[in-house]
Formats: sequence, C-alpha cells, structure tokens
Amino acid sequence: MITIAGSPVDPSDLLGAWSLSGGQRDVVTAMARSRDVYAYPSAQVLRFELKLRDRLVKSAVALAHSGLAFATFERTRCNEEFWIKTEYGGCLLRENVPPSVAIEDIFRRGRAYALECATAMVVVIYYAVLQSIRRSDFDRLFSGMLLYDWRYDQDLRLATVQTTSFLPGDIVYFENPDFNPNTPEWQGENAVVLGGGEYYGHGIGIGPAEMIIHHLNRQRRPGATRSAYLTDRATRPGFAYLSQFEGSSFAQASHAEPLPTWERIIARIGSSVWEA
Repeated sequence: MITIAGSPVDPSDLLGAWSLSGGQRDVVTAMARSRDVYAYPSAQVLRFELKLRDRLVKSAVALAHSGLAFATFERTRCNEEFWIKTEYGGCLLRENVPPSVAIEDIFRRGRAYALECATAMVVVIYYAVLQSIRRSDFDRLFSGMLLYDWRYDQDLRLATVQTTSFLPGDIVYFENPDFNPNTPEWQGENAVVLGGGEYYGHGIGIGPAEMIIHHLNRQRRPGATRSAYLTDRATRPGFAYLSQFEGSSFAQASHAEPLPTWERIIARIGSSVWEA
C-alpha cells in the first residue's frame, strides 16, 4: 500500500501520470500489493525513491561486470592512487581526493580492487546515491569515506526493516547457520534485490535465490543439516533524507573522466529491462 501525505494512492494513477522505467513500474506494483505501508510526505520523495532504487539495481549490475574481485579483509586490494589500505582490510579515502571520483574508479578499474561482500554492498549504495544527488553534495556529505564491512557514513541513513516484501534495490541477507568455521566469510551473503527473482551477491554473481543458497550450502561444516536461507529483513538507504539533495550529479561532472562503455550493460530480469 502506498500513501502520500497520509492519503492512499491508486498505483494506476501513478503509472499513468509518471514516465517510469519498467523496473520502476514493477516497484510501484509491488508496493501496492504489499501488506507493508509505504508512506511518503510528498510525491517528490516517492519519485526520488523510485529513481534511487533504479540506480541501485543498475549499480549492482555494473559492479558485477566491473572486474571487482572477492576477497577476505586480509586480502583487500584497492587503487592506492585514491585509497589507503588499512591494517584491518579497509579502504580509506586519501586526503584531497573527492569521494565521487574514488567511488567511480571502482567501477572503471574494478580489477584493481578486491573487496568483501558487505563492503561491495556499501559501494553499490554509494555509487547509486552519487547518480541520484548533486555531485557537490555527495563530496561534502561523504568526505573521509572508509570502505570496510558495513561501516558507512551516517548520511546514507541506512535502516534495516523486518519484511518479506522485498523490492528491487533492497539489500537482503542469506544466512548460513552451519557454515564451516574454516571459511567464516561464507557464514552468509549480502545481496541486492534486482527484481524478477534475481539477486546480486558479490563473490557469487547474479542469479536466483536458489543459486546463492546452493553456493552457501557447499560452504557448510562437515555433518551440517541446516540449509542456508533468505532472512526476513531488508536494508535500505534513507530515501526521504537523501531526496533533499536531488540533482543530476553526472550533468555537473563534465570535467570527470568518462565512465567505461561495457558495450552497454543490459540486464533482462524477468519482464524488466535495466540498463547500466
């Protein structure tokens, strides 16, 4: 159910009045069918959320194709032109480097990086936010950036909610209760919901929930009896808070090095088409 300024909204009115991508239309439809209530103070905040969710999906697909490697914290790798590798396996932004430039570099030169799965999720969120707000605000809000596990700048306003109504752009978690203690990195997997029954998990790839569960089950301890499973929680950025900084970040970045052309990444997820 969707409400704007306290009043229920007919999703067909939104679909008819707004020019939305296929993926955004799927989000509206899923919201309307959900038992959860998606409440917005204004139509602008809802539109911003739809845009940011669209960018989250595109960013996840782009990261999957970037060449970024999976690594435990001990083997973290980052481009030292922009980042300092910390002793605990994080990537700390160098002084005088704009956060926007450093985040974009991960997508341009992915093979120069190796990150753990939770860190990759934060990278997806930062990149999507960069494409959704003014670049100047992004650089101001996220100065002093540290990429490490689920450490993130408070201006992302991440919140985790209990739900089974997952939407494209949500970050979900697959629990592996009987993981092998020799490979603790596979005690679970964070993943971006792409829609159409597909997920992106760093180190596993893009595929259905069954693929991620199968991979985790192969990493269980000897004699394990419990299967990995998708938990009932989703992590989301603070859409309403971030909407105040809305702008065309790339339009302001004419001085920046162009992003790579992967011959146009097109992800066909169910009936939706997402381009990155």
